[in-house]
Amino acid sequence: MPPSDRKTPNPAASSGEQSPVPACIRVGPAGWSYPDWKGIVYPARRPGDFHEASYLAEFFDTIEINTSFYHPIQPAMAEHWIERVASNPSFVFTAKLWRQFTHEPKATSADEQAVRAGFDVLHRSGKLGAVLLQFPFSFHRTPENLSRLRQLFDAFQEYPLVVEVRHASWQSGEFYEFLHRRGVGFCNIDQPIIGLSVKPSERTTSAVGYIRLHGRRYDTWFSDDPAAPPAERYNYLYSEQELVPWVVRIRAVAHHADTVFVVTNNHYQGKGVVNALQLIHMLSGAKVKVPETLRDHYPELSQVANEPPQEPRLF
Repeated sequence: MPPSDRKTPNPAASSGEQSPVPACIRVGPAGWSYPDWKGIVYPARRPGDFHEASYLAEFFDTIEINTSFYHPIQPAMAEHWIERVASNPSFVFTAKLWRQFTHEPKATSADEQAVRAGFDVLHRSGKLGAVLLQFPFSFHRTPENLSRLRQLFDAFQEYPLVVEVRHASWQSGEFYEFLHRRGVGFCNIDQPIIGLSVKPSERTTSAVGYIRLHGRRYDTWFSDDPAAPPAERYNYLYSEQELVPWVVRIRAVAHHADTVFVVTNNHYQGKGVVNALQLIHMLSGAKVKVPETLRDHYPELSQVANEPPQEPRLF
């Protein structure tokens, strides 16, 4: 499968008609453990056996594991998560590689083994759809950084790898061909376009297609203001009009990949969950199951919900 960046949109998609999806497209949020989701994504009152991943697996076929970016997953925790999503047989996780490898290049062989311990549990169970190597904007295309990528690809070659880069120096045919030769996917992203930021694309370089939507908070994306909470970077709700071009791109990626993961990382107050549900509806043309608590905060979800509200509303 050669690297692809189709320039011609799917005519049926752009006209609003539903066209067959030629690959398995999985849409879901990035992470599940956010304090600001209480009472918005999740019910304010939860039963004793409530678990966030179990709850989200009622609505989505994938979640991107976020905690693996901050520390390796413990094998027992990986087993626990697998059990928690077992009620949805179609469910598959993706996971971010520990930042020790991508943001702080001082990882040791012991760090590599620690990462493998948790990933192997997910991988053996068939529940690890992709490992995302997310690099910061400061990671530019240089010979040294290309060498660093080769080392990471060699170290974790048994996993389905995807690379996310944010600096425009990486948007080159030579780099895409390099990923294709190594069987590594390219992550297409939506982010504030500031200076030499990577622009939206629809590239496929492996059997795994990947899309991440970060939101468009231009005022906080590169902010160093200590008074601004970090979550404000992701405080952005896409309009359906803004999602339409991404539906076209997702379908284009699906024509060249076996599996496509679409991850909404605009997580503040559940906005990414809202947009993920809207994307599923736009891609499938079908109404979707919607968390009742979330619909209370985002009434626009009633337009895509497959059931009426549980309680009548006065207005």
